[in-house]
Amino acid sequence: MLAFVRDGDTVVCHSMDRLGRNLDDLRKIVLGLTERGIRVEFVKESLTFTGQDSAMSKLLLSVMGAFAEFERELIRERQREGIALAKRAGVYKGRKRTLPAEKAAELSRRAAAGESKAALAREFQVDRTTVYRYLGREIKSKGKGRA
Repeated sequence: MLAFVRDGDTVVCHSMDRLGRNLDDLRKIVLGLTERGIRVEFVKESLTFTGQDSAMSKLLLSVMGAFAEFERELIRERQREGIALAKRAGVYKGRKRTLPAEKAAELSRRAAAGESKAALAREFQVDRTTVYRYLGREIKSKGKGRA
């Protein structure tokens, strides 16, 4: 979207926290867009930035952006706490493995024999990063550290 919008366009965003990862990121994106002649509207906050913004609108961007970042961090913190509690209770076990144990063992054996990781990924119908993740687990479980 950032590369596609042109002078005179309007970017409508539901909320400030949906546009940037943090306050610095948000301010940089809004400033970059408005300097290119693009309006930026935030629906939830009822704010619009055009590049001809007053000191008050810049203050509102900073304050509201800081609150959005704070709220997002609180949500992440609660999520981490909830996952930790669920793990302790044995409820949360994480994502199901992509490959069953016997397929993972075969993948590791064939990779150790020198077969191409890309070819193995195609054959096992997984992404190449998944192949490397399984191989990394294999090395970790043998006590050699990460590959």
